[in-house]
Amino acid sequence: MNNKEFVSILAGRTEKKTSETQKMVESLIAVMSDCFQEGDSVQMANFGNFEVKKKLERVMVNPTTGQRMLVPPKLVLAFKPNPTWKDKIKKGGAE
Repeated sequence: MNNKEFVSILAGRTEKKTSETQKMVESLIAVMSDCFQEGDSVQMANFGNFEVKKKLERVMVNPTTGQRMLVPPKLVLAFKPNPTWKDKIKKGGAE
């Protein structure tokens, strides 16, 4: 599903104009982005948690040359779904 399809379905469910819904989605993403920039997590009830995690530096070995390289630490965005969503996906979406 692309952004246009998502916004049109959401607009139909909320009975709002597509342009208003697009602005709401953009605002949601902007707020979440600001939280991630500050290192905060975002918890959405009945959906899951988004959080910024720090990966430590590590040594990597190039498989073709055997050369060892140091990979610097970095921040990554992680998503942990709500347990009910995990169960639904495991069951193939069946209730």
